[in-house]
Amino acid sequence: MAKIDLSKHEYVPKHTKLSESDTEKLLSKYNISKKQLPKIFKNDPIIKDMDLKPGDIVKITRKSVTSGESTYYRVVVNV
Repeated sequence: MAKIDLSKHEYVPKHTKLSESDTEKLLSKYNISKKQLPKIFKNDPIIKDMDLKPGDIVKITRKSVTSGESTYYRVVVNV
């Protein structure tokens, strides 16, 4: 059975890993810690092939009818 690439589906938003410098900028900009971000499980089907470890931050970019594009951030956690 062929493996399906979920990231190619039209309803799946773009997921990218933030670099260490981008992570520090994000946390500083909003004056928050990683613990205050929403979580995403390491075994989530859309990110499990992205070579992420707990504590990494994922940027999720969604298409929006009202704003054109909206950005969300999630911190990777173990199950």
